Amino acid sequence: MVILLDAMGGDNAPDANIKGAVEAIKDVEETTEVVLVGNEEIINSRIKEIYKKENISQISDRLKIYHTTQTIEMEDTPTVAIKQKKDSSMVVGFNLLKEGKGDVFISAGNSGALLTGATLLVGRIKGIDRPALAGMLPAYKSKLLLMDCGSNTNCKPINLLQFAQMSSIYLKNTFGMEKPAVGLLNIGTEETKGNELIRESYNLLKEESPRLDINFVGNVEGRDAFSGKIDVIVTDGFTGNIFLKTVEGIGKFVKQSLLDSLKKNILTKLGSIPCLPAINEFAKKLDYKIYGGALFLGVKKPVVKAHGSSDARLFRLTIKQAEQFVKNEAVEKLKQAFEKKEENI
Repeated sequence: MVILLDAMGGDNAPDANIKGAVEAIKDVEETTEVVLVGNEEIINSRIKEIYKKENISQISDRLKIYHTTQTIEMEDTPTVAIKQKKDSSMVVGFNLLKEGKGDVFISAGNSGALLTGATLLVGRIKGIDRPALAGMLPAYKSKLLLMDCGSNTNCKPINLLQFAQMSSIYLKNTFGMEKPAVGLLNIGTEETKGNELIRESYNLLKEESPRLDINFVGNVEGRDAFSGKIDVIVTDGFTGNIFLKTVEGIGKFVKQSLLDSLKKNILTKLGSIPCLPAINEFAKKLDYKIYGGALFLGVKKPVVKAHGSSDARLFRLTIKQAEQFVKNEAVEKLKQAFEKKEENI
């Protein structure tokens, strides 16, 4: 297996990307290679500075570099960047994936460019109008898939219906969930609540779910999303990204507030000692980083969006997660399922 990693994308590139790849190579299978796509001179100079090695091959023969000369910056206009920066680490990564020279592509770079490139260069699965980012979040005694968590800011009801379809197929084939519960994110549970998009999407989901084998459970308010009773939250990418960032922020706030309370004085420090295992377990559940990146469902090859602020640890986890995506044939199974649905229509 070959994992392609955009070495120049993200807030902490290229150091975090390089360190994450070096750590991940110890975790992945012995037959898996990680290719850092980016400027070879810059990458090797950082290797020399960080690891005191002349080049990356001295660290592991399963770590390689594919040289590029350009980088898509966070402030670049997505479509323009994809068309004009043809030798950027992102565009080259997509082309390598499309050509079969890699099995999955990971980037923490410009989200808009990543989504534009994945759609234009890798291509959509037949029957899917708009691919979307599927992000995993913690929930009570389970996990929650957020779909879409940032790729489509303007949606139509058909898009949300397909998000529900893709989510159901993905969870069934990857996690063995026979009938994942799919909820529509809304400001209330009543059918009449929400804006025009949500009301129309509700009606479409209610009507089409039996035919498409979607276990649609209705509208879900944000406060009930993590109850453990819902497996998928469907929404547009604008709302989903706000929801995602809010959850991440609350997690950081709770964790830091808890630590501050425990360090308040000698009594709280001593009193916390017996509870440390439970506290650490609680903090771990709040840490969104353990869930890695978001798989871009709906494109023909596996593409993973890593957090823009990814550090070395998160890159390591995302690389391991990407390897699992490929092993589970998540994208291939989604393609087969949609092609079958198209034939039956």
